[in-house]
Amino acid sequence: MIYSMTAFARIEIKKDWGDAVWEIRSVNQRYLENFFRLPEQFRGLENALREKLRQNLTRGKIECSLRIDSKKQTATALHLNQDLASQVIQSLKWIKDQAGEGEINLTDVLRYPGVVETPEQDVDLISQDLLNAFDQLLQEFIAMRGREGEKLKDVIQQRLDGIAVEADKVRLKMPEILQWQRERLLSRFEEVQIQPDPTRLEQELILLAQRIDVAEELDRLQMHIKETSSILKKGGAVGRKLDFMMQELNRESNTLASKSINSEITASAVELKVLIEQMREQIQNLE
Repeated sequence: MIYSMTAFARIEIKKDWGDAVWEIRSVNQRYLENFFRLPEQFRGLENALREKLRQNLTRGKIECSLRIDSKKQTATALHLNQDLASQVIQSLKWIKDQAGEGEINLTDVLRYPGVVETPEQDVDLISQDLLNAFDQLLQEFIAMRGREGEKLKDVIQQRLDGIAVEADKVRLKMPEILQWQRERLLSRFEEVQIQPDPTRLEQELILLAQRIDVAEELDRLQMHIKETSSILKKGGAVGRKLDFMMQELNRESNTLASKSINSEITASAVELKVLIEQMREQIQNLE
């Protein structure tokens, strides 16, 4: 299977400690780049997340974000240390009696360290829940990249088949073109009433045939088509390999166009370049 570099996935988590949402998206990139938007208390997860991405992906600009709903956290019941609160109040009363003035502010009593205890959440437990959810998210994300990649594979294979068709057209047409060129040359000699030396004429025709012969280019095109199909079937991270094959295909189509002396061959050469460019655009999306 081949994989697209463009994908998106989202997963929601609902736990006793609260709710969270993971999102991951990616776009084309020559190498693997990771960006994270995490709440400050969970920035420590970044290294583990980077390693998970590195083990599963090879290319793409990856953006991961985590949002945590703190409503459940803020609604957690408070615990009053009654013994300590009683001691603080008694101490304040004693100070008031000694000073002979002043009032006891109950808000100040609650603010005294240790009087009100807020149960601390188990950060390790939450972190593990988040990492487990991220694993699920990553699998869904990779699956989507795979689905998109298979669609791109079909498009690329269609264009590749089109290249093979155009190459076959040129191959079948070449004998006719060589004969047409021979008759055209002889016709010009007749027009100017020149009787060429048969040996010299044959040499010129051989040289002309060599200049316009595209058999070698067509053979290489066929080889490149087979290799490209093989890469597509093999799958995996094929983006760079396919990009190289597009360069090779484009080189042969340019040579074919430069040797063309016939409008039909020129049209096929132009169609080849169009098909190759269409494939190259799609390959830019592949991992």
